[in-house]
Amino acid sequence: MHFEVDILENDIREKYPDVLEILLRDHTTQKNIFWGTNNYKDLGAGFDFNSEILPNLITGLNGHVIMPRIKKDKTLQQSRVRDMAEVFTPSWICNSQNNLIDNEWFGRGNIFNIEIINADGSRSWETTIDKIVFPEGKSWKHYIRDTRLEISCGEAPYITSRYDTTTGEFISIENRIGMLDRKLRIINENVETTGEWLEAAQTAYKSTYAFEWQGDSLLLAREAMLFSFIENYTAKFGKEPLLKSIQYISYIISWNVWQMDGLKGVIPNSCSSTVKINQNLFGEIESKTFFCEGCLNNDITKHSGIKCIIKDWSNKDLKTGKKGRKLFFVDLLKNKKI
Repeated sequence: MHFEVDILENDIREKYPDVLEILLRDHTTQKNIFWGTNNYKDLGAGFDFNSEILPNLITGLNGHVIMPRIKKDKTLQQSRVRDMAEVFTPSWICNSQNNLIDNEWFGRGNIFNIEIINADGSRSWETTIDKIVFPEGKSWKHYIRDTRLEISCGEAPYITSRYDTTTGEFISIENRIGMLDRKLRIINENVETTGEWLEAAQTAYKSTYAFEWQGDSLLLAREAMLFSFIENYTAKFGKEPLLKSIQYISYIISWNVWQMDGLKGVIPNSCSSTVKINQNLFGEIESKTFFCEGCLNNDITKHSGIKCIIKDWSNKDLKTGKKGRKLFFVDLLKNKKI
């Protein structure tokens, strides 16, 4: 099967029932993720900053509304850099930085690839061919369970490098360099049955996290992670995974890759001030405004906005007793539970 850089929402809806709806879900608000940008407001009702991204807004005749940055109009690209500091990193830099993490984890270098400076001064990498060997005391299962987080992820090039976000070049499975790509390579090298592969892949996805402000980029990140799952399974077993497996991976992704203001730990633009009105002894009306303490003091733990909820899949929820403990993201900084 041939896969493209631009994942079309029409194709998702046609081939994988309910998956688009899962990928659009926000578990903190129990609504859909919202646009978080005014780039689409000229399209009419439902496309403004605070509106939820509904399936009908991005399918049918609107099937090309959301597209990777490389396919966006150049003027729009520039405005997003100016207004939201949106910067996309070349794949060779993502690779180099991910290599630093793995060099530390393995205790040696050149694990997944060897970085190269080409004759023209450009940079790339050469993928290692031999099966990955693990250091004493660590196994492939330790690696896929290792928790990784990409902050302000954009289209998630550090997680899965299906394409270079700066050039649009599609990258074959064996040459991908994202954090999740590496976990999937490890699984492909160590697992031969579909059941064990799916279980290992679910573990890898449950230990890979990211957040993003803008809803369109967030959806692109979620879609890229989903299609990396489908592509790797197809390459390994010669067929696509069952729909129920695709839906469950989508559900994991919808929890682990969420919409958030990374500086505040809350749903974007959800902080607000409150006004309290009292009547004094003389019948006069007095009002007092209380501003967001977190915004005033630049304290990520004190914001009045809607605190983002994520899942710790390895521990039981205190309320339900089931695996998948719910946490406020900001409470990870304070080691608190909900």
